[in-house]
Amino acid sequence: MTPLDWLVLTATLCVIIIYGLYKSRTTKNLEGYFLSNRSMPWYLVLLSIMGTQASAITFLSAPGQAYTDGMRFVQYYFGLPLAMVVICVTFVPIFNKLKVYTAYEYLEKRFDNKTRILTSFLFLLQRGLSTGISIYAPSLILSSLFGWDIFWTNIIMGGVLIIYTVSGGAKAVAYTQKLQFIIIFIAMFLAGYMVVKLLPEGVGFTDALHVSGKLGKLNIITSGTTKNGFNWNDRYNIWSGTIGGFFLALSYFGTDQSQVGRYLTAKNNTESRLGLLINGLVKVPMQFFILLIGVLVFAFYQFHAAPLSFNSRLVSEAETSVYKDSVQLLQRQYTAINGTKEQTAIAFTKALKNKGNEFFHFVGINIF
Repeated sequence: MTPLDWLVLTATLCVIIIYGLYKSRTTKNLEGYFLSNRSMPWYLVLLSIMGTQASAITFLSAPGQAYTDGMRFVQYYFGLPLAMVVICVTFVPIFNKLKVYTAYEYLEKRFDNKTRILTSFLFLLQRGLSTGISIYAPSLILSSLFGWDIFWTNIIMGGVLIIYTVSGGAKAVAYTQKLQFIIIFIAMFLAGYMVVKLLPEGVGFTDALHVSGKLGKLNIITSGTTKNGFNWNDRYNIWSGTIGGFFLALSYFGTDQSQVGRYLTAKNNTESRLGLLINGLVKVPMQFFILLIGVLVFAFYQFHAAPLSFNSRLVSEAETSVYKDSVQLLQRQYTAINGTKEQTAIAFTKALKNKGNEFFHFVGINIF
């Protein structure tokens, strides 16, 4: 990390916190703290919904998911648009008509206080565990990059989060998530651009997609069927994505306060519905492009030597342990495999460009 890197990192965190607190400075009452006085326009509702749903886990793990398993994970979101329609027709008008602060307040009105206490407890327990993982993921990256102690990294990351959420309430969260989203998408666009730019000379974006597709990473739509019939152990296919994704989105956006609280901040039913419906429309292509970055990174490492492990600290520790001889042998074997893989990938792209048969005669090192 250069001094400029530290300056950018520190300034970004400070600007996000200060901006969120500044925008929430008029929040002086209970409704203002929890619901931003029900004054948020649809586009801030949209960004807040997407920012809550797409945590650091999404942007860190989704490219890794595509790197190892391909793009079929995008089917997980196919049921989302339909769920948004159902929620807009049923949940939104009820919550807004009753002027509730939480989804669990509605359950108290509909049933009793015990139901509200139970569901509130389950929400806090589930969301506490989920938030812990969401904080741990970026902390793990920072810890690996800088050699920081993971415990204190979590404390610092969690502390920064607590400062502006507790101080500013729902309005601070909405405005800070807007900034975070802009920063994240700019960074991901630049990452995708750099991956393509660093490919070997003469190899472009479409070539990278051809290589990835040949290796089964562009499996966007899968039926879940095999030679022996339907594979019930297949996690991601068109049926699990549409049916399972629909009910999961219905429960998440309809009953989880982390999402319900976002669209309750809207000015009226129309603004709430717009935020939810557009979220249903843009979430699938957004997830597609996030996964595409993972596919491009996979293609990049077909033309360049991949590390023995992407956790450099783990490799360094293994090289100084009693297993160092085994690590060195493994590294030599892996280097040889990388060289073969690079030659094959280049031969494949040349064959595509020349529309010839040279690749198919390249049987000596054919891994496709």
